[in-house]
Amino acid sequence: MRIPSVVSFVLASLCLAGCSSTSSVDALQMPSNETTSSVVRPSASVAKAGRVVRTTDTEATVETASMSGATRFKPPAPLLDEGNAGPGDESPRPFGLAEEETAAFPAPNLPDSVEPPVQAAALVSPPKRLSRPAPAMLAGPVTRNAFRDAKPINFGRSSPRHLAVHGVDVSRWQGDINWDKLRAQGANFAYIKATDGGDHLDPMFKKNWRGADAAGLKRGAYHFFYWCRVASEQADWFIRNVPKVDGALPPVIDVEWNGDSSCQRRPSRETVLEKMQVFMDKLERHYGQRPIIYTSPDFYRDNLRGAFPDYPFWLRAVAAHPSKVYPGRKWMFWQYSGSGLSHGVTGRIDLNVFHGDERQWRTWLGGGGQMMADAN
Repeated sequence: MRIPSVVSFVLASLCLAGCSSTSSVDALQMPSNETTSSVVRPSASVAKAGRVVRTTDTEATVETASMSGATRFKPPAPLLDEGNAGPGDESPRPFGLAEEETAAFPAPNLPDSVEPPVQAAALVSPPKRLSRPAPAMLAGPVTRNAFRDAKPINFGRSSPRHLAVHGVDVSRWQGDINWDKLRAQGANFAYIKATDGGDHLDPMFKKNWRGADAAGLKRGAYHFFYWCRVASEQADWFIRNVPKVDGALPPVIDVEWNGDSSCQRRPSRETVLEKMQVFMDKLERHYGQRPIIYTSPDFYRDNLRGAFPDYPFWLRAVAAHPSKVYPGRKWMFWQYSGSGLSHGVTGRIDLNVFHGDERQWRTWLGGGGQMMADAN
C-alpha cells in the first residue's frame, strides 16, 4: 500500500512540471496583441538614418539625402491639420493623391540624380507666328541722317533734312559696301540694282541684297527698263533673279531716257505706257505689291504727266523740290542727291528720303508698302 502511494506522488509531480515548462515557452514565442493606453500606433512610416520603418499605410516614396548618399523614405503624416495650423504655417498637402505628391519639408541639398520637387507654374501659350507683314511697332529704329554731299543744294524750307527717314540706292558702281557703317550714317532703307532689260544681272546684286538685310536696312530691288526688249520678258527676268521675301520693299521699275544705253529707241507715249503696264502687272501678280515707278524730269515730261495716278512714284529732283519739278504729282520717295558721301562707301552715292514722318514710315511698312503720299 505504501509503495503505490509513493509512486502516485512521483507521477503527479512529473505531470505538474511538464505543464509549467510548456507554458513558459509559449509565453516567449506568442506576443500579445493587446496594447496599453500609453502606446500610440503610428499612422505612417517613420524614417530614421536612412532606414524605413513600415506601417500599415502606403505612402508615396520621396528621395532624400543622408551622410552615406541618397536613400528613400516614406513621408510622415502631417503633424498639423488646417484647424490647428498656427500663423505662418502652411497648410499641409494631403498624401495619397498621386505618386508625384511631395512632403512640405525644408528642401535638403539633393544630389544631381534626384529630381527637385515640382512647383506649380503658370501656363503660358506659345507665341504665334505672324502670317501677315509685321505691324508697324515691330519695325526697326530710324537712324538720323548724317550724310554729306559733294554738291550740296539749298532747298530752303523744303529741305529733305526736315524729313525723318533717309536711304540710298546702290549698284555695282558703289563697289564693296560696308553696310553696317552705311546704316550708322542714316541709311534706313536701300534700293538695290537687280536687273537690266531681259538678260543682265547686276554682279553685286546678291551680295548687296544679303548685306543690306544683315545690317538691318529695309531693302528693295529695282529694274532698269530697256525700250528695245519685250516687257513680259523683262518682268520674267526680274522675277527669276529677285527673291520673293517677307518684309521686302515693293519692286521698282526705273524708266528714263538713257543716252549711254545701247538702246537708243524712244517709243511713243502710248507704247511706253503699254509696256510699263505689262511689266508692272506681272510683278504685282508675283510679289503681291504694287510696283513703284522711278523716273527723271525729262522722261516724266514726255510720258508720265497725268499717267498712273494709282501708283506710287519715286522722283529724281536734285536741284529743286519735287513739287516744283513734278507739279501735282504725288510721290513716295525723293532722290534729292546723286553726289552723296558716306562712311562705308567709296565714292559718291544716291541719297533718298521717304515722304512722311517716322510714324507714317512704320505704318507704310506695316501695310506691306501699300500707301499713297501727298503731292506736297
